[in-house]
Parts: sequence; structure tokens; C-alpha cells
Amino acid sequence: MKDDRLYLVHILDCIDRILHFTIDGKNAFLADRKTQDAVLRNLHTLSESIRRISTDTKLKYPEVPWREISAFRNVVVHDYLGIELERIWDIVERDLPSLKMQIKSILDESEGP
Repeated sequence: MKDDRLYLVHILDCIDRILHFTIDGKNAFLADRKTQDAVLRNLHTLSESIRRISTDTKLKYPEVPWREISAFRNVVVHDYLGIELERIWDIVERDLPSLKMQIKSILDESEGP
């Protein structure tokens, strides 16, 4: 879990960056290519970190959508021109807050008493 903690902290950092970049809302995100690029880069980095989490940790926390997040990396890397910004916004708005809570919970639990 020691190495996993490093990746989990990095995932939280990516989520926090994305949430910061998108603080001005959907319309601002859709209108600004720099913000889109920053969000996509951090989603890619986040998914790369998730791919490096150990199988043991993934099995211990099956409620986290590890596989779906890892698969998203392939979309970003291999289908960049086909990325739908509306779908990215849905991920930012709907999926990242719950993922953030799940990752924080895992980190809190791993610290122990």
C-alpha cells in the first residue's frame, strides 16, 4: 500500500487541479481551449496513476471504478479528436467529486489509528 499511497495522493492532486480549472462552470470550460487541455491532461495523468495502483488495493476497494477510469486513458491518448467535451464535463461534474471522496477514504483508512 506504500507505493499505492503515492499514486492515490497524485490522483487527488489531479482531481483538485481539474476542479480548480473548472470552477467557472460548464460554459467557461467549453469556451476555453487552455482549460480543456489542462483538464484532459490531468484526466490522462489521473488514469495513468490508477493503472499503477496494485491489484490488491483494487480488489480491496471494488466500489471504485478502477477499470472504467483506466479505460478512459485510451480514449484520451488514442482518440483525442473524437473526445466529446460534453462527456468530459459530465465526468468533471458527476464522477470526480465521488471519486475524490472514495480516494480520500482509502487514504484515511490506510493511515490507520
